[in-house]
Amino acid sequence: MSVIPLAERMRPRILAEILGQEHLISEGAVLMKAIKSGKLPSMILWGPPGVGKTTLARVIAGAVDRPFIPLSAINSGVKDIREAIDQAKKQRFFDRAGPIMFIDEIHRFSKSQQDSLLGAVEDGTITLIGATTENPSFEVISALLSRCHVYVLKPLDEETLRKLMHKAIQEDVELRKKEIRVDEDNALLMLTGGDARKLLSALELITNQEEEPVVINDQNVLSAIQQNIAFYDKGGDQHYDIISAFIKSIRGSDPNAAVYWLARMLHGGEDIKFISRRMLILAAEDIGLANPNAILLAQANADAIQFVGMPEARIILSQTAIYLATSPKSNSAYEAISAAMQTVASSGPLPVPLALRNTPTQLMKNLGYGSGYQYSHGYEGNFANQEFMPDDVAGTVFYHPGENKHEKEIEARIKHWWKEKYSSGDR
Repeated sequence: MSVIPLAERMRPRILAEILGQEHLISEGAVLMKAIKSGKLPSMILWGPPGVGKTTLARVIAGAVDRPFIPLSAINSGVKDIREAIDQAKKQRFFDRAGPIMFIDEIHRFSKSQQDSLLGAVEDGTITLIGATTENPSFEVISALLSRCHVYVLKPLDEETLRKLMHKAIQEDVELRKKEIRVDEDNALLMLTGGDARKLLSALELITNQEEEPVVINDQNVLSAIQQNIAFYDKGGDQHYDIISAFIKSIRGSDPNAAVYWLARMLHGGEDIKFISRRMLILAAEDIGLANPNAILLAQANADAIQFVGMPEARIILSQTAIYLATSPKSNSAYEAISAAMQTVASSGPLPVPLALRNTPTQLMKNLGYGSGYQYSHGYEGNFANQEFMPDDVAGTVFYHPGENKHEKEIEARIKHWWKEKYSSGDR
């Protein structure tokens, strides 16, 4: 039995073997024209996991007979990029086009890492092919993006996935030895969702048994995958399930569970900026005024992970997750803005009280704008008892301090200033 995974054994070696992406590589398609002309531009291949970005890059390099220099944005730094560019310079002869440098997950490169590519792309030392699952408009610096064509790869449709499945069964060196019967394929196609690599991995799992014939039907597929596949799918349901488990663990004040789900995401290759954004939101939504420092640390984490990058960023993410999980919790700010938004939606655009209106001109002052406004710093304790809301909603309580030490102090200040006007009342 081969130790090489089925997905690797079935990897296309030439353009004619690639299934799908006809809009790019069929006869007369835009990318095919560039390949046949030999005048290959630097490019970004943008598409979901498992649609063949890496394969296409390798096949293109073979089709135009260029050296292929692969880098992974997860493991490579500026030093690696410079060494690869030096290698490309040595492989470039006379007027021949430069080698193809392929960078997988280019969206994970920092600005400085992307900057280091510019000169080599500009002078033709390399032809860059970057692969990304993220929108390059947001993740690739404008200077580099302007020097690249962006080609969008589509998820594989059911017809293409079926062709791939039957091709593997009929042609793979291991599977063609087995008696395999396909009775149903709905579950297999649904669970692999346009991802060729996942389809082939699932097919290998299902057919990896001694008993024959191997019967592929929905029940067998669901049973085999549920029992054996524990991988993290950053493009599918598990992406949402695991980030949900991570957030709920922090909200529930369980640092051990939070670190476990964090590790699951990192092991699966999740974008650390996505994790960081969710923690920043959580710091405001679920911790809020119970510990105002939480949002500061979450923002510092967001800055630090981009500066440091993986693998060291995992330590910063862990520290932040543990800090947030062990912080006191309050969703009072979240509840306050939600209630205020509901009031605005139901009451409509109520007029701003005259005392609070801006007064940039004398005409506005003559119309009463700003009249009666009390400058708080001119009063004892920097507080003047005046109305700041429209009459129709005056006295409405949106913010209810949470049951924690910090907000108890806030509640006491509000009561001291406003007496009974903003008593918490019923929630």
